[in-house]
Amino acid sequence: MSLSYTAEHEWITGEEPATVGITAYAAEALGDIVYVELPEPGTELKAGETCGELESTKSVSELYAPVTGTVVARNEAVVDDPSLINSDPQGAGWLFTVAVTESGELLTEEAYQALISA
Repeated sequence: MSLSYTAEHEWITGEEPATVGITAYAAEALGDIVYVELPEPGTELKAGETCGELESTKSVSELYAPVTGTVVARNEAVVDDPSLINSDPQGAGWLFTVAVTESGELLTEEAYQALISA
């Protein structure tokens, strides 16, 4: 699976529709996630704008749209059980899918690794 990343610690697949989630680095930094607010299907997203929220035992973190497009589906399993994001952030803990109309500022795996290593 080919992934791109954002500086806000989100990952996105190169498929259509693209699947979006947060990275393992972000999930670990947030701690135990206890509440998730995700965009509804049909929501128009604009790259770089907030589109949801993750609340953990440590803090509240906003989600940013990695691309411009329309939300196709959201992961109801993580709405019901936000701990899926901590246990499998790049698998069962995906957040939503989006039909991409325009890409945002995305990073390669190497660029993202350099970002979190800095």
